[in-house]
Amino acid sequence: MVYTGPDGEPLARQTSRTSSHGGRSPSLHQPGMSRRSSVSAGHPHGLKPVDTTQIGIPVVTPRKERPGHVRSLTGSYFPAQKGVVTMEDEWPIGDEKTWKTALKDLEFDHEDEQEVANTVVRHVTTSLARQAYNMDAIAAYQATALSVRDRLLERWNETALHHTKKAPKRVYYLSIEWLIGRSLDNAVLNLGMRNTYEGATQKLGFNFEDLLNEERDAGLGNGGLGRLAACYIDSMATLNIPGWGYGLRYNYGIFKQLISNSGEQLEAPDPWLDRENPWEIGRLDVAYPIRFYGRVESVPNSDKAVWTGGMECLAVAYDTPIPGFATKNCANIRLWSAKPVQGFDLNSFNAGNYEASVAASSEVENITRVLYPNDNMYAGKKLRIMQQYLWVSASLQDILRRFTKLDVPWSALPDYVCIQMNDTHPTLAIPELMRILIDEEELSYEDAWKITTKVFAYTNHTVLPEALERWQIDLFESLLPRHLQIIYRINYDFMQAVAKRWPGDMDRMRRMSIIEEGTPKYVRMAYLAIVGSFKVNGVAELHSQLLQATIFKDFVEFKGRDFFTNVTNGITPRRWLLQCNPQLAALITHTLGNDHWLTHLTALKQLLPMAEREEFRKAFTSIKLENKQRLADLVEAELGVTLDIESIFMTQIKRLHEYKRQTLNLFAVIYRYLRIKKASPEERKKITKHTSIFAGKAAPGYYVAKLVIRLINNVAKVVNNDPDVEDLLKVVFIPDYSVSIAEVLVPASDVSVQISTAGTEASGTSNMKLALNGALLLGTVDGANVEIAEDAGEDQSFLFGHLTEQVEGVRFTNSYQPTPLEQRSSELAEVFKAVESGTFGEGSTYDSLLKTVYEHDYYLVSNDFGSYLAAEKLMDETYDNNRTEWTKKSIVTAFNMGDFSSDRSVQDYADGIWSVEPCEVPGNL
Repeated sequence: MVYTGPDGEPLARQTSRTSSHGGRSPSLHQPGMSRRSSVSAGHPHGLKPVDTTQIGIPVVTPRKERPGHVRSLTGSYFPAQKGVVTMEDEWPIGDEKTWKTALKDLEFDHEDEQEVANTVVRHVTTSLARQAYNMDAIAAYQATALSVRDRLLERWNETALHHTKKAPKRVYYLSIEWLIGRSLDNAVLNLGMRNTYEGATQKLGFNFEDLLNEERDAGLGNGGLGRLAACYIDSMATLNIPGWGYGLRYNYGIFKQLISNSGEQLEAPDPWLDRENPWEIGRLDVAYPIRFYGRVESVPNSDKAVWTGGMECLAVAYDTPIPGFATKNCANIRLWSAKPVQGFDLNSFNAGNYEASVAASSEVENITRVLYPNDNMYAGKKLRIMQQYLWVSASLQDILRRFTKLDVPWSALPDYVCIQMNDTHPTLAIPELMRILIDEEELSYEDAWKITTKVFAYTNHTVLPEALERWQIDLFESLLPRHLQIIYRINYDFMQAVAKRWPGDMDRMRRMSIIEEGTPKYVRMAYLAIVGSFKVNGVAELHSQLLQATIFKDFVEFKGRDFFTNVTNGITPRRWLLQCNPQLAALITHTLGNDHWLTHLTALKQLLPMAEREEFRKAFTSIKLENKQRLADLVEAELGVTLDIESIFMTQIKRLHEYKRQTLNLFAVIYRYLRIKKASPEERKKITKHTSIFAGKAAPGYYVAKLVIRLINNVAKVVNNDPDVEDLLKVVFIPDYSVSIAEVLVPASDVSVQISTAGTEASGTSNMKLALNGALLLGTVDGANVEIAEDAGEDQSFLFGHLTEQVEGVRFTNSYQPTPLEQRSSELAEVFKAVESGTFGEGSTYDSLLKTVYEHDYYLVSNDFGSYLAAEKLMDETYDNNRTEWTKKSIVTAFNMGDFSSDRSVQDYADGIWSVEPCEVPGNL
């Protein structure tokens, strides 16, 4: 059978596989905790070929013969031979000399501004059908982006050819979020062509910085999960790790955050794709059939079953090339978009039933309209499961299509494929791989399970039991009946193994079961991920320790400690220093004499002695002030608030959640405001100037988190317009937080506010970005704060609050032996009285928010409030009394952040989990 490949290459596929071992021997280095460390005949995946001619999308279907050649949308030509392509093959089509001459003419001097300008103008006239006389900034951006994309595709094609030739083991990173931000600046920096494009566009009459601002952030993520994935794919490309990312292409992102006159968060669609996205390549030649609902029939004397009926749709691929830094290697993020098999019912339309004519199309396209549909309702839960299944099924079909061209047995799959699951969202990939191997490839259940459990690795991102994903059985069964059967079998075998180890321990079996008993029953996705993986990792040292000691303790006892490991999160210094803080990057490069540090971030330690040199401190301070002014200009333009750049810029930028405790920060702001109002003229002179900056989105159905946003905005309205306050305190909430906004906020921040309740934050990455740019840490002993404080030196950080081991005891007291708020914190009681009295709007509006502290106070806001104020006071004294010492601390913090590079994280994964080697594309850059 033949399948169209990602580059248009026809790929040989065997209809059956033996289960004997073949190919390379597995080499899975698994150290302990590191520091960072009925089926239609003929279709291989159980779905009958579907007619997509009505919508113009060719589905991947079998052919009787391989064609002599095939042309790819990206311009690559592959020889029509079975197996692995080599560079020495006979030229596949047409006259070789003509082809090579034409390809040669595509080459140009990457440092020649005129040649770059020529490519931009060519795209203006031929791709956009515009002329110089009607070319605006949007057209200039799009043409420039298309020109850069041409350069990316050159490397993308070379990488694909090289990897096809070498057939290395590949990593596939499955993440439901990809918060890649804007692509133009990052691409030209990684290509080493920033100056050339800046000069070329200048000659064409456009400021390159203005063109950068024309680009919209890609609406593919929300928070740290998606940004981590984006950093990792950047590092995989830079380290020449053969790998791809897989995700979903959301038409409207998560939502565009608006703020009403009353301070409330409003959600609007984020139409980020309204303008054509120049960075993606629509792969209409790569489309896979996906089934929902239906019925399952067993096959006698076989593990195999037949899944038929229900609803079919297509997952269509869109590729985004991701260039590595200082390498020809180019990775890829393949995103799936849901499309109907038949998009328009002409018979219904002609009968006057216009809604019915497009009903099926709308139901399917809803699957990839938005990220994280509101799951407070049944329809939202259903849509989330459909999203996750379409994504993992299409991704697996694509991965296995690539594997089967190698012509090795299925038992060799773990030698060539490692799938990293970024949180529990892709866990359906485990039963889906089992379904494909058993039902379509006709392997036994036992052989399929041996293969599956050597392919998947799982990254956990939470220690909160309530945050572990689970799906109600009746909903799950209606959508994916065959997968529930497979999960039941997996759980049965697992429970048998647990019972054999601990006979009669029914409590343990209930705790560890993938199926949560009760009314209703649930599938526990995290447990399925553990049972179906060969390795599980946490994302910070403390987090990994807590996982093993708390929510996964039973699994540690069953699997052993070596099954669990740690890989501390990281960030890419190319975006989070070179791109967002180019002046500081230039100072570092100038002082070191080279830019080697951009791929070896620990080289920054060589600059630690510079903290003692006055000239360097002045340069460092000057850069910080310029970045603060840039942020102040943005705030004034967008919010009409004037900021004093000599004040401390305290930044808390992250999604809104009670455990992240934006409330603790906000209540301290209110307390400071009340102090200012009471202060005498002499006392006012001693008050440190503060600018408190908040940004982040609350989930549409998260009422309390949305109340926090409302209160922040109403506090800001009062404080910023109170003449008594003047410039002693400013409060701003920057709406619609995004990567591009973070790129302005991060370099401008003096203080990184990381104040989650101890034991609740898995790691965090905003703390790393801020620290790398010299922001001092004001935080709890939680997540990666611990390692940041260790590396920077605790003298550079302001830590406070109860420790993890104390939290449960305090919670018990708050819940079962509560004391009045005045006894827990008289300062916080004063703050609450101000809120309730209507100082910041109708007091009763915030009753539900204040009640979370009055009653139970699960996140210890009242218990940590006094400690937080004390840490702030120490911070103020350092800033006011010894600015030189503050600058030294800032420099020492920044240059001790080398271990928090995503390059280090990815190398830890490659060595300790994935067992992959670099596969560098040869040739000069």
